[in-house]
Amino acid sequence: MAGGSWSHRIARVMVLPLVGGPVTPNHLTTARLATGVAACAAFAVGTGTWNFWGGVLWILSALLDRADGELARLGNASSPWGHAYDYACDVAVNGLFFLAIGIGLRDGGLGLWTVAMGAVAGATVAVASILSEVLERRRADGAKAYAGYGGFDFDDVLYLFAPVAWLGWLFPLLVGAAIGGPVFALLTWYRLISSRSPA
Repeated sequence: MAGGSWSHRIARVMVLPLVGGPVTPNHLTTARLATGVAACAAFAVGTGTWNFWGGVLWILSALLDRADGELARLGNASSPWGHAYDYACDVAVNGLFFLAIGIGLRDGGLGLWTVAMGAVAGATVAVASILSEVLERRRADGAKAYAGYGGFDFDDVLYLFAPVAWLGWLFPLLVGAAIGGPVFALLTWYRLISSRSPA
């Protein structure tokens, strides 16, 4: 999609007033990290009220994740360090999300098994993200490891986590992530090793 995904276009409009001002992309990345960790802390409580506010903070964090990159591009402020910082925050927050919802579901029928499921999901999602980054750097065309469709990036699915929490569907999400996370990591690892040029 020309001009980026819908979420990138929204973020671009949001950061236009910040271009050339004192707010830097790294400031937004730090705000993304803070709101993401706060959202995870709310989800870890495991009550309906906290899940609601966790969802609000999660959407804000996801928007800030888009906004920092857009500000860097519009303000010609991209840097290798900034990219690395942004990427590390993304991996940490996204992985922590699954651990947090596992902790929040600890009083359900599976007890502390949900914490273990959250740890597996979070760790494997983080591994898959790291492998995807390596795969993207290896590709000569600069394309993403997993392409989006219809104006949506693959990782725009993160925005759905908030309504899932509001609807009380975090347990099915956790089960799916505990199964899908390892599969996703293995698939990305397979694609990575398959992309290596023959010696």
